[in-house]
Amino acid sequence: MLLSIQNVHVSYGAIMALHGVDLTVDSGEIVTLIGANGAGKTTLLRTISGLIRPKSGSITWQDSRSLVGMPPHQIVREGICHSPEGRQVFANLSVRENLLLGAYQQDDSFEIASSMRRVYDLFPVLSERKHQRSGTLSGGEQQMLAIGRALMAKPKLLLLDEPSLGLAPLIVRKIFEIVRQINAEGTTIFLVEQNAHMALQVAHRGYVMQNGVITMSDSAKALLDNPEVRAAYLGG
Repeated sequence: MLLSIQNVHVSYGAIMALHGVDLTVDSGEIVTLIGANGAGKTTLLRTISGLIRPKSGSITWQDSRSLVGMPPHQIVREGICHSPEGRQVFANLSVRENLLLGAYQQDDSFEIASSMRRVYDLFPVLSERKHQRSGTLSGGEQQMLAIGRALMAKPKLLLLDEPSLGLAPLIVRKIFEIVRQINAEGTTIFLVEQNAHMALQVAHRGYVMQNGVITMSDSAKALLDNPEVRAAYLGG
């Protein structure tokens, strides 16, 4: 088991955002979490990343290490990297400078160069725009940069938060093709996504979250075929 989340509760003051969440991710998988806006999906990713501390419950990494209370930079060092919702690139820095920030914990110049080559191979447009200010990129290019920046740390687990948000359908398909490729090359992926149809097409397994509660889990194919899921998230 790469990541195990058990009975996790998270609150913002008196407001409970996550209610006893149980979820697992095995090495080599793409696992997706789908649900409506405000269901608690981003909160869960931020909790895994150490940006939010759970009120109770356990988050266990590689069968033995607790992530609860571990600072975010140490969680990155453990091999978990987060590509956040809304991309959050550094607009005044170049593409290359943004990518180098993703490798801030590495001091081996050969490894950094190797990571950079991998990102440029995955996203050739970033290589073409390496000296361009990131704020001038299109939305799709910024999303590619956000994913590439997370990959610079060579994660064992990549957390992707709404990679299709606000993008044209053609770009969404391209992003998901690359997500599948990243996984095929050996990176485990936990994907949070409102575009349930695309997410379930690329994932191996899926979970459904409503109001901070996991209400369903199954293989991605079974969820795609589930009448309740189809009615709620796939347009019938």
